[in-house]
Amino acid sequence: MITTGAAAENAVPAVLDVADATGAGTLAEPVWPWKDAPIRTLVQRIHQLQDERAQGFRKLEEGHRQYLRSGPHYDFPGYRNTVHEVTQAFAAASREVLAVEAELAGPRAQPLLAGHVRSLQQLEQTRLATVALLQLMGTPELTGQEDTEQMQQLKMKVIKTMEAISEVLQDLRFDAESAE
Repeated sequence: MITTGAAAENAVPAVLDVADATGAGTLAEPVWPWKDAPIRTLVQRIHQLQDERAQGFRKLEEGHRQYLRSGPHYDFPGYRNTVHEVTQAFAAASREVLAVEAELAGPRAQPLLAGHVRSLQQLEQTRLATVALLQLMGTPELTGQEDTEQMQQLKMKVIKTMEAISEVLQDLRFDAESAE
């Protein structure tokens, strides 16, 4: 059981403040907050990013449901705004995941862990593309043309991809423990 104190002790900050030592107010090069972090901390950050992605998918799904309920005069601008927000969040998470992968592949010399992170990134891309296609197929403009068999196949693909993501996350955690 994780106590509140233990959870706070093991928490990985999502954003770190970086102050300019010269007082000039600008940094010549942005500092990546995880550069000298232990591997365990990098893996925790990957898990946090996955949680953020899961929240993004929930927001995307809810935005799509609201869009469908807004008919007959569909609120496409609202849905487009939700998609834009989620896309920005996914892009930020992807940039950070790629930075962790580069750190593991390069300075940390952990190709196995870097491979897990790369697999995770590819699976998330597949998941996002499949969810987007499912939402597109469920739009009112295409309702009469929907292929229920294809939609079922896509739903199964999302489920299988999510299962594969879970497996990669488990492998990452296990192999990271072995690497330390």
